[in-house]
Amino acid sequence: MKVAFLARHAENTVVNDQHEALRSTLGLAAEMIDSHFFLLDHELVKEVAEDQEYKERYEMLTDELEEEVFSNVKENEKHGYKYLTTEEIAKKLKEYDLVIPYGR
Repeated sequence: MKVAFLARHAENTVVNDQHEALRSTLGLAAEMIDSHFFLLDHELVKEVAEDQEYKERYEMLTDELEEEVFSNVKENEKHGYKYLTTEEIAKKLKEYDLVIPYGR
């Protein structure tokens, strides 16, 4: 099984969406389910990027479990996200058995 978690911009919930979507991705990946995180349409919020809990989850997901994180915002490359255009992401999402969106 292959699962994609998408965090999209949602005015007041963007920080929670970024945290929760990454946490959920990590949870499934820890159970050996191929899980990837997509951050869409906005740059990673500074307070999230600097949050120790987020950093630990991100490192565990990408370094220890070797899962991937993607974004359609080029600026997120500096946070370790692989850049894909929106069209490339749309094509890639067809590979997943389950796509779980966070945000509006």
